[in-house]
Amino acid sequence: MIRLAAASDAEAIAAIYDPIVAGTAISFETDPPGPREMERRIGETLAFAPWLVEQSEDGAVRGYAYASKHRERAAYRWSVDVTCYVHAAHRRKHVGRALYQALFALLRLQGFHAAHAGITLPNAASVALHESVGFRPVGIYRAVGFKLGTWHDVGWWQLELRPRTAQPAPLRTAAEARQDWAAALEKRA
Repeated sequence: MIRLAAASDAEAIAAIYDPIVAGTAISFETDPPGPREMERRIGETLAFAPWLVEQSEDGAVRGYAYASKHRERAAYRWSVDVTCYVHAAHRRKHVGRALYQALFALLRLQGFHAAHAGITLPNAASVALHESVGFRPVGIYRAVGFKLGTWHDVGWWQLELRPRTAQPAPLRTAAEARQDWAAALEKRA
């Protein structure tokens, strides 16, 4: 089941994310944020855009996905960055794909035009996931981050969420879209 994240999911989300931070260059964070910080991030994100979790029938969180601002300048406001992490025991079981498909549906309801994903390279599994849901590569930042004793490249992928228009419609706020998010998630259940 996919649903909106809640503060009570922070511990499970940190349990998925913290080992990625501590042991890989997939995330460029260097210190695991822990549950308290994840709770803060969930609240901040949900005030802007969706943060989703996928949970098993027994209630265990198997993965999460969310959107954040692509850049601060006003002209970027129709674009978001997206992130998806899946618990190690549930990778390659379509959890990430289901989360992304639900996330994109909710982002379209808000009026967003494009989603962007940064992937530390090499990462064949993440590239395959993103391309399987429609992302296309748009560029590489060479040696942009130093972690775990080496420089890392980050590839950027883009997904157009809706056709381009001469003048985009105003975005709906998260508060304005929240009821529609709930209805869309209910239909997916």
